[in-house]
Amino acid sequence: MSPDAQAILRSWSSPTALNLTLFLTVLVYVKGWFRLRRVFPNLISNWRLAAFLSGVCSLWTAIGSPLEAFDDVSLAAHMLQHLLLMAVAPPLVLLGAPLLPLLRGLPRWIVRSTVGPVLSWTPLRWVARFLARPAFCWLAATVALIGWHAPAAFELALRSGSWHEVEHACFFATSLLFWWPVVLPFPSDARWPRWSIPLYLFLGTLPGGALGAFLVFCDRVLYRTYASTPPLLSVSPLEDQVIAGALMWVVGTIVYLIPAVLITVQLLSPSDPRQQSRNQVAPSGYRAQPSDASKADAL
Repeated sequence: MSPDAQAILRSWSSPTALNLTLFLTVLVYVKGWFRLRRVFPNLISNWRLAAFLSGVCSLWTAIGSPLEAFDDVSLAAHMLQHLLLMAVAPPLVLLGAPLLPLLRGLPRWIVRSTVGPVLSWTPLRWVARFLARPAFCWLAATVALIGWHAPAAFELALRSGSWHEVEHACFFATSLLFWWPVVLPFPSDARWPRWSIPLYLFLGTLPGGALGAFLVFCDRVLYRTYASTPPLLSVSPLEDQVIAGALMWVVGTIVYLIPAVLITVQLLSPSDPRQQSRNQVAPSGYRAQPSDASKADAL
């Protein structure tokens, strides 16, 4: 490791508030998951627990690990952060079906006095239905991606720690929206025909692919901050930008196309018509059954 990299790591400090927040979130989820498993053994499987924990680990790697120390000296490291925040952590968290375990893991008095009334508030439910529309989900994620990678906004986030946190929050929140119609975590329902989701995912690759291609083929350093930073691993600022663009273009596209292929295979696979009439199968493998509403009420 170069002396510059060692100096950067020495100057970095672990974000205590973030670590505590993620730890408490995992603690509440795991507690609720075990409680649910005791009452409804088949409701939330082991792999959902693994998916949620992997999603939280990905989120921590992006903004709580030493990777964060290099985001203002390496565009490639910064782009890896963005990929974790947009394409890895959100779908994994949603695959964990987080609502029921988190509600079951919270103290009962908090759910009854605060969380329950808020979730049942009619205006909030209307807003949630609007936000869950696939067209809005795609548009929100696209605007956040393109807007924050504009040079002026990107430089603002690099200069200001507060705006940097806002940037990361925007990426994660809008990406949760983007992946919501794909994963359909309980208790959501499909707003578009299932066959449209592969096309939705393909369209989702276009903004990141265009941005990545632009960074790869641009003949100058787009963001001024990186033009004056010390080179790490003998990589020049322009080469670092090419690596960042390749990550966004190639890796991002692959991550979005994998679920598109899986869903397409699922749609083309023969299935039992009687089973289809009884169950609504979500892409993550969750089968919504008539008794689910009563199960949720029983929590």
